[in-house]
Amino acid sequence: MSASRFKALMLKETDDGVAPSIEWLGVDDLPDGDVVVDVHYSSINYKDAMALANRGIIRTFPAIPGIDLAGVVATSADARFRPGDPVVLTGWGLGERRWGGFTQVERVNADWLVPLPSGLTLRQAMGIGTAGLTSMLCVLALEHHDVRPASGEILVTGASGGVGSLAIVILSQLGYRVVAMTGRPGHDGYLKSLGASRTIGRDDYVTPRKPGRHGMEPELFAGVVDTVGGPVLSTALARLSYGGCVAVCGLVGGIELETTVFPFLLRGVTVAGIDSVRCPTPRRVEAWQRLAQCVPGALLDGMIREVPLEQVVDAAAELAKGQGHGRTVVNLRAAP
Repeated sequence: MSASRFKALMLKETDDGVAPSIEWLGVDDLPDGDVVVDVHYSSINYKDAMALANRGIIRTFPAIPGIDLAGVVATSADARFRPGDPVVLTGWGLGERRWGGFTQVERVNADWLVPLPSGLTLRQAMGIGTAGLTSMLCVLALEHHDVRPASGEILVTGASGGVGSLAIVILSQLGYRVVAMTGRPGHDGYLKSLGASRTIGRDDYVTPRKPGRHGMEPELFAGVVDTVGGPVLSTALARLSYGGCVAVCGLVGGIELETTVFPFLLRGVTVAGIDSVRCPTPRRVEAWQRLAQCVPGALLDGMIREVPLEQVVDAAAELAKGQGHGRTVVNLRAAP
């Protein structure tokens, strides 16, 4: 049962802008919803880092950031969930339009919850989180467009980040040969430990060869999981093999896409947009079940860095600067 008072990381407007602070709340302070969840873990994603830096992710204050949570049902007005059920929640505006997961207790709509898949702990579920769900949705898109392990190499851009790292794990576990592209020097060993067959540097990938007048280059990759956007995505399109697919899920490298119609007309390639926020529940459940099957627990545990609620702001700032790798999980039950 939820404690009468609990801690949450709040964002409030001040004379100097938006400031974070640890506050003590009660259940009555929380938004309306069908289910009260005792939150055990959350995770820090790029979007959370932008929210804490007041980059337009959250527009109504006060607010609790955190786009992921995993915990145990405390009370439920919905027959699908009972007290004691372990659950996961990602997306649906959590930590954006709705108070999020950086709290020890949250009240949410039952329709947003996914039962914790068998084989995963709550901590591991947040090691996966939105990043892993997005990665799996990318892989499902490649499979849907008939990109198989025998089709050829798969390029993962932004490979050192949360989405990229988990995409490498999933793809390699499914038998794909993964090429990991990163802009962070010295991460080759880490990326290969996740399952990458080889690594390439971002500057080497984009700079030496730019798309020609037809927007095409030699066919190198059967599929791409692109977490970067901008020139990296433009180059990926130019290097897709015939019938290839690029799953697009990120924009840290830019929002503009420079290409021509030729890759689509002459090579029949597909661009699959990936959205994990409003992804329908049946698709979410499928993705989470696949994640539980594909991601080895021991490997996932090795990717996780754990911090208490009191260290979220500093950890998010590091993520925004491109420091570190893997996944940062927030232990809401840990002592500061």
